[in-house]
Amino acid sequence: MPKNKGKGGKNRKRGKNKADDEKRELVFKEEGQEYAQVLRMLGNGRLEAMCIDGVKRLCHIRGNMHKKVWISAGDIILVGLRDYQDDKADVILRYFAYEARLLKAYGELPENTMINVGIPGGLGEEDDVAGYDYIEFENPETSYVRDRIYDTFDYV
Repeated sequence: MPKNKGKGGKNRKRGKNKADDEKRELVFKEEGQEYAQVLRMLGNGRLEAMCIDGVKRLCHIRGNMHKKVWISAGDIILVGLRDYQDDKADVILRYFAYEARLLKAYGELPENTMINVGIPGGLGEEDDVAGYDYIEFENPETSYVRDRIYDTFDYV
């Protein structure tokens, strides 16, 4: 059997539970940075985001955020713009929901920004409103199926 020479396994890499529920200081954008909303996750540390300036960019998650800060569709992020590639950016920070609401209240984000709302299919060029692909049960066939399911089980 091999001898253990390391200082721990993968759980050691995860580190201690930091005080994530603590409120942190609000970070505003600087020159060369922009606010963006995540459209969809692409995998391999990449995502597609719609920046506030109206440009859709391919963003790369930085190494110190990788596997530590979980980003999903609809999140508000701060990206660093690249001088040499306008269609690509790097994720600097992910804002929590309360921080995004504060940014909206301070006028940093537009009023029509939907904060932390999942965007199922992403925003296309022809889409005006995102995130409204809800299933309606008013269709006769689906309501019949729904009623049959409820009749099968005895709910009290």
